[in-house]
Amino acid sequence: MEQTLRTINWNYASARNITGKGITIAYLDTGISLHHDFMKPTRRVICFRDFVNRRSYPYDDNGHGTHVAGIGSSSKFGVAPGSNIVALKVLNRNGTGKFKNMIRCFQWILNNKDTYQIRIVNVSIGMPETNDPFKTEELISWVNQLWDAGLIVCIAGGNLGPEPQSITIPGTSHKIITVGSSDDRYDKNYSGQGPTKNCVIKPDLTAPGTNILSCYGASHYIEKSGTSMATPIVSGAIALYLEQHPATTNKMMKLKLRSSCDNLGYPPNKQGWGRINIQKLLVH
Repeated sequence: MEQTLRTINWNYASARNITGKGITIAYLDTGISLHHDFMKPTRRVICFRDFVNRRSYPYDDNGHGTHVAGIGSSSKFGVAPGSNIVALKVLNRNGTGKFKNMIRCFQWILNNKDTYQIRIVNVSIGMPETNDPFKTEELISWVNQLWDAGLIVCIAGGNLGPEPQSITIPGTSHKIITVGSSDDRYDKNYSGQGPTKNCVIKPDLTAPGTNILSCYGASHYIEKSGTSMATPIVSGAIALYLEQHPATTNKMMKLKLRSSCDNLGYPPNKQGWGRINIQKLLVH
């Protein structure tokens, strides 16, 4: 993860003690384990909701959610090590989920965003276009509602690339921020690519996503790859910016990202605006 942080110029923020303090990121995933990186020096998991098994105490029976939250918010490797965490379990132990649970989670966020001061919603989840266009449209409608409510929504572009129109749902929404992997060439070019079926260029930007080291269980670390890993890097970078500029709206944030990415020389439907660069983001 140290190399990843160097790649995105994270050290600029670290040297200035910009940590995302006071900014809350909601992670929709498989849950969260209370890894010590989330508990020290203070507990930053401020809320847990289980839309799968209705349990009250934080847990992660898959590991994906803990890993994703660690990339964005862990005290050791996180891009925004001071950010607060709202962990929303919508996927089961196999990493799959039900449509109805996703909708219930989106409703919960809209009802509770002010209570927990949620600014960023990280969705490291994606699915192919379904045979049911109604479900596809409804899911995209819900993430658009989150955006329209003022939340900054970051969604993984999926791992079905590299063919055109391989961005997964709901990353095809034209409103939200869709994240691809900038280094998937080291692992089968998996990152989803645009354009969408509505001819929208996607992803919006990229971040490192291959062999990313992050939290597992209560005290361990493992490597995982995918746009799921790239997405919380962007969410964490946004938290850093919001700490410095708390009045920034989601539309303003999108423009800031667009003007501060590194162009990697790939086509727009492979890289969007380019790869996240935290120094450029914070300086501009």
